[in-house]
Amino acid sequence: MGLDASPYGKLRIADAARQCYQSHNLILEVESIGMPIRILIADDDPAIRGLFRRLLEAHPGWEVCGEAVNGVEAVEQVARVTPDLAILDLGMPQKNGIEAARAISQLNPKLPLLLISVQEMSDQLVEAAMEVGFRGAITKSRGREIVQGVDAILHNRYFFQREDFGSAH
Repeated sequence: MGLDASPYGKLRIADAARQCYQSHNLILEVESIGMPIRILIADDDPAIRGLFRRLLEAHPGWEVCGEAVNGVEAVEQVARVTPDLAILDLGMPQKNGIEAARAISQLNPKLPLLLISVQEMSDQLVEAAMEVGFRGAITKSRGREIVQGVDAILHNRYFFQREDFGSAH
């Protein structure tokens, strides 16, 4: 029985292809060959996870492949579900978003990360986020901009929303 003869074999082949694409920074290629972009959402607030899931899954070709309620679970989920992008809340229990991103970046240094927070994005927060691998950050009060942030990051652009500038930089 070949690898692709069972649903599990197909899953392993798809995961291997996805990891290969991620390792060569070609996430958009995954979408172009008909595979959805898989997104992990980590936030301790179920209402925020639900809102982001609805907004992201309304975008053609994107699917939420997992959710986590704390930083430790986020790290575990990245290893288990192999997302193409992870969205992490700064203020999660057990491991905050910065600590979780540090651990995730050790597991998968090329995985695009987007930070969400109730805090406004100060220069210090943006700097700390970038140091651990985040490619973007938005405040939860601008939650509808999650789609713009994910799209920018998938197109290999940075997306840091700062209240004082009113736009992404």
